[in-house]
Amino acid sequence: MKKIGFIGAGNMATAIIKGLIAQNGNACFINAYDVSNEKLSEIAALGVNALGSSEEIVNKSDIIVLAVKPQNYPEVLDSLKGVVNTGKTFVSIAAGISIGYVQKALECDCPVVRVMPNTPLLLKKGASALCPSENISNEDRQIVYDMFAGSGVCEYITEEHMNEIIAVNGSSPAYIYLFAKAMADYAVSVGIEYDKAMNLICATLEGSAAMLRESGDSPETLIQKVSSKGGTTIEALNKLNERGFAEAIKEAMQACTKRAEELGK
Repeated sequence: MKKIGFIGAGNMATAIIKGLIAQNGNACFINAYDVSNEKLSEIAALGVNALGSSEEIVNKSDIIVLAVKPQNYPEVLDSLKGVVNTGKTFVSIAAGISIGYVQKALECDCPVVRVMPNTPLLLKKGASALCPSENISNEDRQIVYDMFAGSGVCEYITEEHMNEIIAVNGSSPAYIYLFAKAMADYAVSVGIEYDKAMNLICATLEGSAAMLRESGDSPETLIQKVSSKGGTTIEALNKLNERGFAEAIKEAMQACTKRAEELGK
């Protein structure tokens, strides 16, 4: 069985590791390193092999997941140049970091899979976009796909759209949380208990997602089915349109993409 190593043991790495353990029944094939001894101890408690450096992760692993922030990539990749070879496959989960960036920084034409996951991966409800380099083996491509598919939905995306997809699935949970908060804040302002309102809001979000996925109707049709002429929903939609709701979402997503491009430079 191939060894999978993690450089960085934060929340996202931990979620992926827990998914791997659930799929395989053990953690003996997983290596991890983090500059934080506390995080490393927490991950070791899952049965993962805690190693002493990023270089050791590369030496003892076949597939290496770079689970550090984009700002830390230059330092981490520079430290690995002396130990990499084309037999190692790297997985990048950082916003804005391209396949070419990783290969250039490593000074090695090693296979790379660029992935944009999201935090619901922590609950096995993730949505991950993947883009493998052309020189990856079919075996490694499948291993990486399964790594994320075990904790949610996966879609292959061409690299030309990997910065844009961040706004679609990577950052978008935050927009939805903001929407839910605004709804709950309104409920509280009119005297409805927060917990009761949030319970109804969460169920509504889950049900709406199920309708989008399973009803066969387009979003436009579903909107029409909720809206009655002269009714309450139309009044709410009119106010959202008046305030430029859809345009604001689009502008927010464009800003997200722009920042991803900046991080990759």
